This record gives sequence, C-alpha cells and structure tokens, in this order.
Amino acid sequence: MNNLHSNNYDILIITGPTASGKTSLAVNVAHLLNGEIISADSRQVYRRMNIGTGKDYSDYIINGAQMPCHLIDIVEPGEKYNVFEYQRRFFEVYKSLKQRGVFPVVCGGSGMWVDSIVSGYRMMEVPPNDDLRKQLEEKSLEELIAMLSSLKKLHNTTDIDTKKRAIRAIEIEYYTQNNTTGTSQVAEVNSLIVGVLPDRDLRRENIAKRLQQRLNEGMIDEVKELLNSGITPEALIYYGLEYKFITLYLINQITYDQMVLSLQTAICQFAKRQMTWFRGMERRGIKINWIDAQLPLDDKISIVINLLDKKIVRHVRP
Repeated sequence: MNNLHSNNYDILIITGPTASGKTSLAVNVAHLLNGEIISADSRQVYRRMNIGTGKDYSDYIINGAQMPCHLIDIVEPGEKYNVFEYQRRFFEVYKSLKQRGVFPVVCGGSGMWVDSIVSGYRMMEVPPNDDLRKQLEEKSLEELIAMLSSLKKLHNTTDIDTKKRAIRAIEIEYYTQNNTTGTSQVAEVNSLIVGVLPDRDLRRENIAKRLQQRLNEGMIDEVKELLNSGITPEALIYYGLEYKFITLYLINQITYDQMVLSLQTAICQFAKRQMTWFRGMERRGIKINWIDAQLPLDDKISIVINLLDKKIVRHVRP
C-alpha cells in the first residue's frame, strides 16, 4: 500500500488529547502516503526535554526505517517558543515538503498550534516591554489575572499558570491593541483533521500508566540533568506539567508522593483543556473527524485512508 497519495487535501492533521495514541497512527499513515511528519506539540520543540514531553522516538520507526519528523528538537531549553514562531516555521516546512512532492502529516495535541494552521491566524511578533514588565512584577498573580480578564476573554488557562505567563499575556494584549502592522501572512491549506478520542476512563488509565512508565524510564533524572546544566527552576516550571512538578520535588518544595499525585491530576486537567479547545474549533465550524481510540490500529489507519479519499466510513464519530 506504499506511495498512496491524496488529491483531495493539502495536509492531514492527526490530533487529540494527550495519551490517545496519535503518534503511532500518524506515523503509519504517513508511511502509506509517502509522507513526513510535522509536529504540532508545543514542548517537543525543546532539545533534551525528551521523556517529559513524550518524544517516543521508537514510534517513528517503520520497517526498520526512521520516519522524518520536523519541528522537534529545534530550540534549547530555557528559550521561549510561541505560536507565532511555530506558524512561521510550519509554513516553511510545509512549502518545502510540497516542493519535494511529499505529503505533510501533522501530529500533535497543542490545539492552538493546530488551530493556527487550519484557521490561518494572522499574528504579529510582540517585542518585550521592559517598563510594563517592571510595573506588572509588583502585582500578585490574582491582580494580573484580573487585568488580563479585562483585556480579553480567558480561553487559554495556561496564560495564568504563573506570574511570568500572565505578564507576557498582558504584554501581548497591550501591544496588539496598539499595533496593526507586521501581521503574519499565511497560505490557505485544505486540511483533513482526524481526532483520536479515548473515553474519559480510558484516558485517565492511559495517563496514569504512561506517567509511571516515564518515571521508570528516568524522567526525574532528565529534569535533574537540565537543572545541573544551568537551566533555572523558574524556566522549567514555566513549561508546566512534568517539568513543573518534578522541579518542585527536586528543589524540596513538595514530596515525591505529592509530585506524583499533583502531576497525574494536572495531566488529566490538561487533557480536559485540550478537548475544550477542540470543541471550540468545532463550534467555529472546523470539522474534526473523531475516531475511537480503542479501535485496532489497522482499523484506524483504514478509516483515515478512506477519509482522505472522501469515502463514508463506519466508526467515525459525528
């Protein structure tokens, strides 16, 4: 079945909440389509942050060959990488693949990043405002949240996870309200979006199982090495989830058991926020073809291939 291709769509996007099995499906479909993967994961861009971000490199090996994957391991830990930069680099890779006759398969669960592709966000690069930052540093997180709420509706709760995130979000809002030039220009793409959807109980079970597996694989040592290399605790806490709670454990702010429990709860909440974002996309008219995560892999692959050919297929949720 190699060298299949789609004449109906420019790209295929395989998305869904964390621990849903997106990667293996995307890689197998890309292999059938003679395609390559473009990541849409906001944390897998960072080098040396491997276990905590779920870079399951073994999933990218098909018949002994490594499936090419773009926009993974492209910046150093401690750097800030935002959706503006992602969108710019995504379309660079997209154009390059199209010029080579390679079909792009996007894989990832960062809803805003997926949305920036299919909705064609027009964004601007926002420079730091040191004076504003100094003023805002004196405020509490609660005061910052109130300020941000007065500037925009809070769709994305990661904007208010920490003071640094809230200050950056306020900085962006002030800038965009007073500047209209410098917005990004993006190409329109005809996308087929497939979502892999586990039910809530399965999702929680998968999250707990995967967390324990990653702890066994050395996730704590990974964070310890990042701290020893000079990355500050504040920088790692900024990345949230595994890096936040393991860092808090390593700097003796929480116990091991507190870390595991808090992390499992936070990942489940994160998966819920992912689904909220996807439902918001659907309310705006963006079609996501949901596939039951419990189906065998071969069945899921067949569904995706048939969707690319615009055939009517069972098991696809409306």
